[in-house]
Amino acid sequence: MKNTLGALRIDGARLWARLMEMARIGATAAGGCNRQALTDEDRQGRDLFIRWCREIGCEIRIDAMGNIFARRAGVKPTLPAVITGSHLDTQPTGGKFDGVYGVLAGLEVLHTLHQHKVQTEAALEVVVWTNEEGARFSPAMIGSGVWSGAFSLEYGHNCTDKAGFTIGEELERIGYAGTVAASPMPIAAAFEVHIEQGPILEAEGKVIGVVTGVQGIRWYDVIFHGEPCHAGPTPMRDRRDPVQALMYLCERLYGEVKAYSEEARITCGDLRAEPGSRNTVPEKVVLALDLRHPQSQGLEHLHRSLYRLAKQIQKTTGVTIDVREEWHSPPVKFNPHCIAAVASAAAELGYSHREIVSGAGHDSVYVSRVAPASMIFVPCAGGLSHNEAESAESVHLEAGANVLLHAMLERAGVVS
Repeated sequence: MKNTLGALRIDGARLWARLMEMARIGATAAGGCNRQALTDEDRQGRDLFIRWCREIGCEIRIDAMGNIFARRAGVKPTLPAVITGSHLDTQPTGGKFDGVYGVLAGLEVLHTLHQHKVQTEAALEVVVWTNEEGARFSPAMIGSGVWSGAFSLEYGHNCTDKAGFTIGEELERIGYAGTVAASPMPIAAAFEVHIEQGPILEAEGKVIGVVTGVQGIRWYDVIFHGEPCHAGPTPMRDRRDPVQALMYLCERLYGEVKAYSEEARITCGDLRAEPGSRNTVPEKVVLALDLRHPQSQGLEHLHRSLYRLAKQIQKTTGVTIDVREEWHSPPVKFNPHCIAAVASAAAELGYSHREIVSGAGHDSVYVSRVAPASMIFVPCAGGLSHNEAESAESVHLEAGANVLLHAMLERAGVVS
């Protein structure tokens, strides 16, 4: 049986075909996907995934956060399950592979085992996590966050989008408000396969990234309160202009981040001026800010720098600056046994590989709080993601799914 299992591979053509079929749901004119969380398009993607899972005999359950679990039973039902998964929701101008690859690679693992009649000792499950992207509802990874206990169910259900709709309302509307408790079951190991969303693997010619952890992330809403006035008659010296204060803060914070460390990251992802009139100095400007660093002390330094600079600029401009922390995801180190399972599978399959730290947040961050976990990366063209031009080679996607298959089998055990 061991020699037979060593030769076992997923069906790369079937995986690619499913990726392309899922990509038609919410397809954009520029070749990407707009399938934001809990929209009608998200519902269609969920429905398609469930149909594929039921075709190979999987049991489906949906929890109170809309997280979907597709289970292939093991022969020892008392053993903790081995799980994999990611998300189906996208950015407004997202690509075909971010998240969805991890879900469909997991499905392909189950389909391969079903096709070859391989029985595992522990059950295997594929999970679709709700609102991983954080594009429609903030914060990101809210489905896995509630499930892991990082957030309460009430908090998760009450998160709102810009139009004021809540997650709870939208789960009910699309028919995915499940009755199962959003809390973890016993888990032996958890894996997530994903495109890298960065340039390292491609640049080094490596096929597999053995992910050892995830860098820390802090999100903020920075609110600048100024004084509205007419654009023409009001002299520049007499203004309390929140846009000017914004400009000063961004310039100094970008400089501080660049000077501190090459590993540090800053992103100003969204800006909103109120009342939003061309010929009126705004009363208020809201900045959505993202700070990242792989080390806890580095992330804390950026955090303190933000507050220090905001205080200084508030004094010099007369604009009140209110910094509100929206979300904090500390740096994560994955489980050494799961990391070893990924590295061993890559080596045995003959794929070039290297250890790597994820620059992006993933549901595995929260999963790792309650279960042994690790991730698998494959290259994406130019490291480009969160973009309609996002691209990955089918041969790399197949390789990542093969590594996932053998890592999961190593952790779940196979009936001889």
